[in-house]
Amino acid sequence: MGKRGLDAKNVCLGAGLGAVVAALCCFTPLLVILFGLVGFSALTPYLDYVLLPAVIVFVIVAGLASRKWQQAATHSKPRSS
Repeated sequence: MGKRGLDAKNVCLGAGLGAVVAALCCFTPLLVILFGLVGFSALTPYLDYVLLPAVIVFVIVAGLASRKWQQAATHSKPRSS
């Protein structure tokens, strides 16, 4: 696997991690509790406007990076004769 495959792998893993974190904050009260603890509870009604698009973007980026990673792995395999 070449450098492009490793870059795609890192992007895929990072985007996947970002999607998981955004989903945890979106579908659980984790971020609401955290905002309440630090005094930003007035901002909680606006979290959906940020977190739902973030989940969508991270999932799209993870899918594109996964496809690029698979293509890099396929093209780097030596052909047998």
